[in-house]
Amino acid sequence: MKFKVFSLGCKVNSYECSALASTLISLGYVQDDNAPDVVIINTCSVTATADQKSRQHIRKFMKMYPNAISVVMGCYSQGNFQYIADEIKPNILIGTKYRSEIPDLINYYLSTKKNIVKIEDNTRKYEYEELGITSYTENVRAYLKIQDGCDNFCTYCIIPYRRGKMRSRKLENVIEEAKYLVEKGYKEIILTGIHVGGYGKDIKEGSFDELVDRLSSLEGLRSLRISSIEASEIDSRLIDLIKNRSNIAKHLHIPLQAGSDDVLKRMNRKYTSSEFIEKIKQIRKEIPDVGITTDIIVGFPGETDKDFEDTCKVARECFDQIHVFPYSAREGTPAAKFPNQISPQVKSARVSALMAISNELHNSFKEKMIGKTMKALIEKYDEENDINYGKLTNYVEIELKGLHSNQVGNEINIKIEKSMIESK
Repeated sequence: MKFKVFSLGCKVNSYECSALASTLISLGYVQDDNAPDVVIINTCSVTATADQKSRQHIRKFMKMYPNAISVVMGCYSQGNFQYIADEIKPNILIGTKYRSEIPDLINYYLSTKKNIVKIEDNTRKYEYEELGITSYTENVRAYLKIQDGCDNFCTYCIIPYRRGKMRSRKLENVIEEAKYLVEKGYKEIILTGIHVGGYGKDIKEGSFDELVDRLSSLEGLRSLRISSIEASEIDSRLIDLIKNRSNIAKHLHIPLQAGSDDVLKRMNRKYTSSEFIEKIKQIRKEIPDVGITTDIIVGFPGETDKDFEDTCKVARECFDQIHVFPYSAREGTPAAKFPNQISPQVKSARVSALMAISNELHNSFKEKMIGKTMKALIEKYDEENDINYGKLTNYVEIELKGLHSNQVGNEINIKIEKSMIESK
């Protein structure tokens, strides 16, 4: 049996597809993107656009491979399974549970030729679903999933309803997979999940700090990177670990979402702008040259010009780069029913304005690196032009010309020159 997997959305989805692919290969399946017997689509539902793309890709792959068994899973199918079952009619339909059962479901479909819909409608009862030792990799980096679900219930976010409650992976399983990745030669491990910093809150065997401590102590691990973490979950112990362990990346992605206290309150974000700023100051004081990036939502219902100005002010004070998202109303969330929804034109203008600030901040941060000696991981090589591309430990992109050799996978210490990080 030949199979194809396709993932939309976040790195967690990609990790799950990789895990499923590893399982199928262990059972004798062969990965084949050209003539698959089974096509698996992992869907996303973080925005209305993600919903639309999920529908389009399900239909596209079912049309491209009409004789293949179609398997649909993920966040979009969890919340829209009735529509998918009635209108699109894939052969196997699950949500954000039962992914480990897909090989058995394929066999059951082959024996009965009857479409299967298997959805657990109460996601808040989910337990962590172990998918085995695997990895989602990007060249020299590997992603390591440590938890699933979220209990924060930000008023704009559908994910706690689709992914379910916050649940941690067993510490021993995380460590075992990390050792496997090191043995396979991956130079950097990136911790990923839906609410990474919440790891350990639901189990007795470990906290997020302890996990970072254990992982960064593994022999042979060159770099450990945290994908995203809330400011409130960065305590003094974690700061000390990042500061003092040379193999923990000096980069943190800390979602702000808004710099206005009124908007933060309506979002159900559990901090004020001043508390957030103080945490960033503490981090920068302790960890020199740390790179700090963020997510910000613009055009949240009721966001005034003053609110947006406050967000821009906090952004300038705190960050080195910003990922900007226009607010997208998600049916089933409280914010979708809030009054004073913002027009697409205003959202677009605010996205552009904040992106301009982000570019300014990022260019300024890169310039500060000039003359410093820092650690870099080389990710790809352009043989024709003899250029090695990589990232510094604080995630600044660099290009190294004239080394006359492929350095991919190597971690090197270099003195930063302007030509290596010129604005692109």
